[in-house]
Amino acid sequence: MTSFYFYLWDTDFGAAFIKVCAYFPYPIKVWVNGHEWAKRQATKAGSGYTALSNGFASCEDPQALPGHHRSLLPTLDGRAAVAADRCRRGRRILVGTVDAPDRDLADPGLRRAPARPVFFEALVVDNLDLGRPETLELVFGRKIRRGRLRRTQDVFKTKVVTRDTDVTINAFYKHSRKKQYLKDGRALRIETVVNSPDDLACHRRPEHLDELQRKARDINARLLDTERVGQGCVLASPAFERVARSTFTEDGKRAPALRFGDPRVMALLGTLCISLTALGFTHRSLRARVRHLPGTGYSTNQMSYDLARLRRNGLIERQEHSNTYGLTADGKRIALFYTKVHNRLLRPLLAADKAPAPPQLRQALSTIDRHIRGYIGNAQLETLPKNSRQTPKS
Repeated sequence: MTSFYFYLWDTDFGAAFIKVCAYFPYPIKVWVNGHEWAKRQATKAGSGYTALSNGFASCEDPQALPGHHRSLLPTLDGRAAVAADRCRRGRRILVGTVDAPDRDLADPGLRRAPARPVFFEALVVDNLDLGRPETLELVFGRKIRRGRLRRTQDVFKTKVVTRDTDVTINAFYKHSRKKQYLKDGRALRIETVVNSPDDLACHRRPEHLDELQRKARDINARLLDTERVGQGCVLASPAFERVARSTFTEDGKRAPALRFGDPRVMALLGTLCISLTALGFTHRSLRARVRHLPGTGYSTNQMSYDLARLRRNGLIERQEHSNTYGLTADGKRIALFYTKVHNRLLRPLLAADKAPAPPQLRQALSTIDRHIRGYIGNAQLETLPKNSRQTPKS
């Protein structure tokens, strides 16, 4: 026996439990849920709601819910004072784990019940790189060190867990974890568990809980913003129409076009998808990635020209007092749209007559090709091979 669990039902906090370790230094973990607290406050206020497990599916007074959640922290501060008094008496209580409030992804695909699992599976496929260093930098807002000395962590991974028809995707940063899943088949839920406040540059004491919760909520918001860009890149976007042809900026400068299919443009925007980091990118770091993709040389002058047309088209912006650039919201949409259409639609369709394309598709294309050749033969337009051509007699 290593731990003892005491399950409670509190009039203010609802369901809760206390975990006591059975070995020195005997740490104690008190687990409460912010949604359960909000439910109790809504019940006291006489506001009706429909529960979604430990969350909310609907509420008669949704404007009052943020106030119920905010009232949790002062209550915890008051009880933390009691805990601090007990600490002075020799009993050690640390706040080491925080479950950040969940955020729902407002997408039309989640409003239709039959489409929710399909939408979430597509979302999981698009975010299999959630545990990569570049994505962790973007989501957690922390610099990832990859050198031999003082590196952030040894292993970066994304873990996908399936239970029956439920799918959960996990990403790990130091001692913390981010989990995303479809709650009861109805709502997309994101949970950020911080097992060590040092991961987010926070202190461990209860008086720093507000800062820790704020940083955890920011992590959830950044992940949702990234996923909205991936799911919201549409062809009818005005930004796509603007960058597909040459235009002029408001101050009269020419903004050269970024034409879809151009190998240099596709390599540049594909690299921008990889370079989606919270710290941005520089001329040197972006060129080091782009020059390996087109298969040809890529000079510094070409990089400067491409950065200029990206800025004039409103896809990147330069950070003040630095040589670092960052993608705008339109820049993220355009980069992901170009890359997705080229890699997932155009290239597979051009190679649809070969494996690993489905056999039915290959047979259909073979039938179409055979009939087209028949029409060409009937029209006597087919050319003869070089070795079978006859030379005219003199």
